[in-house]
Amino acid sequence: MSDTMLQSGLAPGQDSRPKMDGKPHVGGAIAFFVALIAALGFTAYHVLADINAAGGITLATGAFVLLGLALLIALGFEFVNGFHDTANAVATVIYTHSMPPLVAVVWSGLFNFLGVLLSTGAVAYSIVNLLPVELILQVGSGAGYAMIFALLLAAIIWNLGTWAFGIPNSSSHALVGSIMGVGLANQFMAPAGSGTSGVDWKQALTVGEALLFSPVVGFVFSALLLLVFKAFIKNKALYTAPEGNKPPPPWIRGLLILTCTGVSFAHGGNDGQKGMGLIMLILIGAAPTAYALNRAIPESATPHFVESAGRAQAVFQAHAGVPAGKSLVPETAAEAAAGRAKVGDALKTKDVNHPEVMAALASLSSDIAKQVKGYGAIATIPAEAVSNVRNDMYLTSDAIRVLGPKAAGFSGEDLATLKAFRSDLDAGTRFIPTWVKVSVAVALGLGTMVGWKRIVVTVGEKIGKTHLTYAQGASAELVAMTTIGLAEGYGLPVSTTHILSSGVAGTMAANGSGLQWSTIRNMALAWVMTLPAAIAIAGCLYVLLRQVF
Repeated sequence: MSDTMLQSGLAPGQDSRPKMDGKPHVGGAIAFFVALIAALGFTAYHVLADINAAGGITLATGAFVLLGLALLIALGFEFVNGFHDTANAVATVIYTHSMPPLVAVVWSGLFNFLGVLLSTGAVAYSIVNLLPVELILQVGSGAGYAMIFALLLAAIIWNLGTWAFGIPNSSSHALVGSIMGVGLANQFMAPAGSGTSGVDWKQALTVGEALLFSPVVGFVFSALLLLVFKAFIKNKALYTAPEGNKPPPPWIRGLLILTCTGVSFAHGGNDGQKGMGLIMLILIGAAPTAYALNRAIPESATPHFVESAGRAQAVFQAHAGVPAGKSLVPETAAEAAAGRAKVGDALKTKDVNHPEVMAALASLSSDIAKQVKGYGAIATIPAEAVSNVRNDMYLTSDAIRVLGPKAAGFSGEDLATLKAFRSDLDAGTRFIPTWVKVSVAVALGLGTMVGWKRIVVTVGEKIGKTHLTYAQGASAELVAMTTIGLAEGYGLPVSTTHILSSGVAGTMAANGSGLQWSTIRNMALAWVMTLPAAIAIAGCLYVLLRQVF
């Protein structure tokens, strides 16, 4: 029994460790840097083009520098996310010799890119909803910039730290912890009795449940799927470890490449969105005239929007006890601000089902409809009115979300009306331009091609006591692909790392292969420590950066 085999975690006689020390061809390195520079230039071009299209607004030098730095850090987060998380997707095809390592990471990067481009955007704003409402509404303030920099830097620091030790860790988990840290620090720094909100605990619980149960799903269902394979597919080749560096039979190889492709695509669709939502906050804060409202909505949509607002206003008015014929359009800026403050205060406590709040929402809905109808379309709202209209739309949408699908005293028809109006509001405020998707897709895709080896070795060698078989790799990746894809459809952020590494552990347990408990303990410790560590790092950074901005 050789020392090398013991250190690698493989059983005696298993000398099929893939060769991962090969260096990329100089042409590949050049192509990588060309793509990186092109992506940065593409991003800069579209930011300037959008600002010019919005009326050629002028950004102060300081604001422009902050915008550029914030975008670089946000794209840097997705880059780190790529090489940290996607290593899990390629571990199985590399350790079963289905694809050469460099080919596998490039292939995975391509499908991460496509997954981001075709994503829905639902996950992006489920992450944003965790942030304190006043920071979202005033993201262009000093506190807003401190928030963005703190939470992104904290997530990057924790991801790089766990990567350095080769510990599979969740970028989603780190980002959620960072957001919670900023929210708690924001509440802690506020004057006593100010009513400043911290963390949206209801939304945090929803996200936390997804992060908590997805590894359990990965472990249990991967184990069950392997047992199903054994019960119904009797081909012994599927349950053997690779012989030397020999690739598997073509049909098995095709299956493993397919599952790697699916996990990479699903990872892009879910994880890529987390950076998108934060990038949109950055853009809204730095250049609200260009990004606060969706200027791609055509003028032809205005009649439908106004009608939808009118129906929602009637629902709010009825639950406020205000006569149906009475106009609630605020006549002065002070009245509009009072209604805005009333809804904002209710959102801080997550308690909106009160007549006075319903009256304020009816007033906001009426004013939104008046503004959009008066200017002809969302796209033609002038710069001086954009921030107020956007804030009114965001507050109203968030109030409907907090009200929930089973609000006391509301009929099914009422709730359907409000749900439809919220969808129209979100189309105007919670959008993601195509160029943002492309930029994030490139950052995530290029990230898969750098630094992947540490995590691949952990997943491939240090979870089980025996070499990964073809059926184990396929089971873990089929479950990961399906779970991540479903989560993206429901707008829930989940961890590719936790699902896949737990899936590999599940197949090892089901196969009787044994687990390396030192690795399992490290993974569990990283899972437990990520949230408090990210909260602490982000909270401290936020306090420090508030002194800078």
